Order: sequence, then structure tokens, then C-alpha cells
Amino acid sequence: MSRWPDLSALEVLVAVVEHGSLSAAARALLIAQPNASRSVTRLEHSLGLPLLRRSTTGSAPTAEGLLVVEWARTLLGSADDLLSNARTLSHRGSGAIAVSASQTISEHLLPGWLAAFRALSPEVRVTLRVTNTAAVLDDLLVGGCDLGFIEGPIPRGAAHLATVGQDELVLVVSPGHPWARGHRAVGPEDLHDGVLVTRESGSGTRRVLDDALGRPVTPQLELGSNAAVRVAVLSGAGPAVLSRLAVAEAIAGGSLVEIPIDGVRLRRRLCAAWTGPRALGGPAGALVRIATEHRGSRVQPGKGWQD
Repeated sequence: MSRWPDLSALEVLVAVVEHGSLSAAARALLIAQPNASRSVTRLEHSLGLPLLRRSTTGSAPTAEGLLVVEWARTLLGSADDLLSNARTLSHRGSGAIAVSASQTISEHLLPGWLAAFRALSPEVRVTLRVTNTAAVLDDLLVGGCDLGFIEGPIPRGAAHLATVGQDELVLVVSPGHPWARGHRAVGPEDLHDGVLVTRESGSGTRRVLDDALGRPVTPQLELGSNAAVRVAVLSGAGPAVLSRLAVAEAIAGGSLVEIPIDGVRLRRRLCAAWTGPRALGGPAGALVRIATEHRGSRVQPGKGWQD
């Protein structure tokens, strides 16, 4: 038997203190509550200390448990540093990173970030998979990519996040649509089932829309890309809610009309996401730093970065 404490059990104990209960800690760490409870029990036996006070109303740390949590935070931080530094050395040898990114970020922000990254690290090969936010998260959790870029909310604790921008979703119609006359505002009740052209379930755009309206939308037409939705609206298929990044030029050129929505503000965070150590090193860490430095900017063809 190892003389070292189980780091995973220490992580559970720290999460109990941070999240307030054993069940909340298990949810944050994406593990079953019985497994979390067993890991803490084994830790108590190995240390010879009572760490949690259990009752019918839940679990709370003992005085000894609170002390162990403080020591555990230091130990877990050192373990994070070890893994991060090892990952940096590994990436130096491999010279490649796999990125999975949502469509809006891939189409409007990543090209500029990757150009800046290539100028700094021309020897590193980047492979990019363009998909939706749900699929990016799946890629991360199964080890299918080193780094993800996502839109909108994800389950708490599923990945480490760094904000790389803010985005707004807007309602747009073709100039011939009845809502375009006078640019009058519409209410959430106007976006009833069978009205909108939308992205597919699993996209960050769809998730933010459903959350803002308080219910899942049943669209009249569901399409798998921003470009397809935009073309459908231009063709008169109906209104759609899309990222401002995806429709700004069409609105400025008059081929699409933005319609205000009373009482609804559709904003979301754009985030880099990764699993493993919280401190991200190597090429993936360098790409995240570039993205955060250019936060709020986008690339215009032939014009460089625009704020």
C-alpha cells in the first residue's frame, strides 16, 4: 500500500468545503456521490482522522478536516504544477495540438488567433475540428482534443474555463419580412414554436436561446451551421437568432434587418476550455493567452484586428 494520500480523495474533500456538501462536490467533479463518499472514507482510514461529520442533513468538515483541506490545497496545487510542466515538455517534443471549436468562434475569431500563434510558434502543427459546443465538450472529456473553444454555459466543473470574449445574439429577418417594417420590437411570445429558423440542439446559440426564453424552442427549420441559417433567412424562410459576429456585415449591408426583442438580452461568454491541470502550459496555453489578449477583437479581411 502506498504511503502517500490519494490525490483524488483530497480533491473530493476540498470540493466538499468549496461547494458546501458531499453531493454538490460530487456533481462538481462529475463523479457519483457514493464513489465520492467511499473515497473520503478511505482517506479518513489512511490518515487516521475524522474528516467529515455526517448526518441526515448532509456532510460537513470536522476541525481536522478543515486543516487537512488547507494542506491538500497546497499539495494539489503542486500536483497541478507537476502535470502542467510535464505537459509543456511533452508538447515541445510533439510540436502539435488538437483544437476543437464551436462554429461561431471558428469562423470569426480563431483564424486571427491562429495567425498570431503561428507567427510565434511556426513549428507547432495545429489541427482544428469545427463542431458545436456540446461536441467540443465531448471531445475534451474523452481526450479527443487538447483545447476547446465554446459558446455559452456548460455543466459546472466539466472543464477549466478562460473567457476569451463576449458575444451577443440578435434576432434577424429578411427585408421583406413583416417584422422589418418599422423595425418594431417583438416580444418573447412572438417567438413561439414553428416560427424560428435555428441551429441544431447542442449548439451554444440554441442553448442560450432556449435558456433566455425559458423553454426549448421547436423551430420551423433546424440547420447545422450559421451559414445555412443565414442563407435561409436571406431567402425568406423566417426569422433567426444568430451571433452578431455572424450577421454584422449582412445587417450593415442591408440584406438582413435586426429586430429588437422586448425584455430579452441574449449575451454569452466565449471561453477556452480544457481538462487536466488548471494551469495550462505548452502550445495550448500559448494559444489561450493569445485569445485572451485579443479579447473583444475580431479580424476583418485585409484590415487586421478590429476592436
